[in-house]
Amino acid sequence: MSVHVAQINFVPTAQGLAASEVFRQWPSLVDVAEAAASAGTRVSVIQAAAQPLHVMHNGIGYHFSDIGGAGTAAGRGRRFASLLEDIKADVLHVHGLDFARDAFAIAQCLPNLPIVFQDHANRPPPWWRRPQWRRWYKAASGVAFTAPELARPFTDAGLLDPRAQVFAIPESSCRFTRGSRARARAETGLYGDPCILWIGHLNAGKDPLTVLDGVALAAAKLPGLKLWCVFGDAPLLPAVQRRIERDRQLSGRVHLLGKVAHRRIEWLLRAADMFVSGSRRESCGYALLEAMACGVTPVVTDIPSFRALTGEVGHLWPCGDASRLADALIDAASTRRSPERVRAHFDGTLSFEAVGRQWADAYVQVLDGRRRRAR
Repeated sequence: MSVHVAQINFVPTAQGLAASEVFRQWPSLVDVAEAAASAGTRVSVIQAAAQPLHVMHNGIGYHFSDIGGAGTAAGRGRRFASLLEDIKADVLHVHGLDFARDAFAIAQCLPNLPIVFQDHANRPPPWWRRPQWRRWYKAASGVAFTAPELARPFTDAGLLDPRAQVFAIPESSCRFTRGSRARARAETGLYGDPCILWIGHLNAGKDPLTVLDGVALAAAKLPGLKLWCVFGDAPLLPAVQRRIERDRQLSGRVHLLGKVAHRRIEWLLRAADMFVSGSRRESCGYALLEAMACGVTPVVTDIPSFRALTGEVGHLWPCGDASRLADALIDAASTRRSPERVRAHFDGTLSFEAVGRQWADAYVQVLDGRRRRAR
């Protein structure tokens, strides 16, 4: 018999929001559930909501649980615990480490239910609140991060129970696929040798100015290089524009595309040779997942999540180091890893099936651990 896992999202939906709209606005709610189900795990999803509803979507039951009138964590915990008993869940998978209090309230009602937290770019609470949070985190049988190093702020602060297992599981996966690069370039107008794509906000955390510096240095050996930039929030846009305008190595070489509809991103990635990122911190890196799903070679910063995701197909460079970025771009251009090789890496470690296998193994481990302690 397969393990029955309930994945729970404590962030309530807006009043009157249809289930289909919830699935559209929160794709990871569906993606993580379907990844786990792909490995044979029986999955139910519990979603905090303003009104009760039960719907089936792609073979998975979604329970929209009315939390109206449950003004305290204890009250919500009793309500969720009742539902978990009704559906006979074996393991509870909590989206986000920020909801330790709510998970602890459920654990008070169901002390034998193993609980696994999944990191979603969460950070430890301020130091003066940590004693209470340590108590709440005792409810955790396991915690999953994209890379084990991302657990360090929590373990260094003594927040996690030493008995809680730490799992390295990608935060999600991606439905993009490879396609014809020639067709994609004809469709999008992208070109370059190499053709490099940036997808990310123009802010300090993504460090676009260092990326521009690295591209300018690399252009001396890669005269055909073109950089195409897709971005949303752009507080550094004026600085980026000035940097491009004043450097003849960048002017005419860097193209600012601005905001692009998500359905268009897949075509842009299929047209690119490389994906570049200057991120200083990521819990996962959804744009990076999308790039590798399309077979694009990643040239990204050497941060824990990117190291974990890219494996042997990535070209990594230290945060803030334009010279090392230039070296990485030149090396990637000379080695030219095939789209097939990058996609094979994605299929083996980052696809829905691969992520699902990792979740299935984690669920079994925490369930077995709880059973051993109960003897």
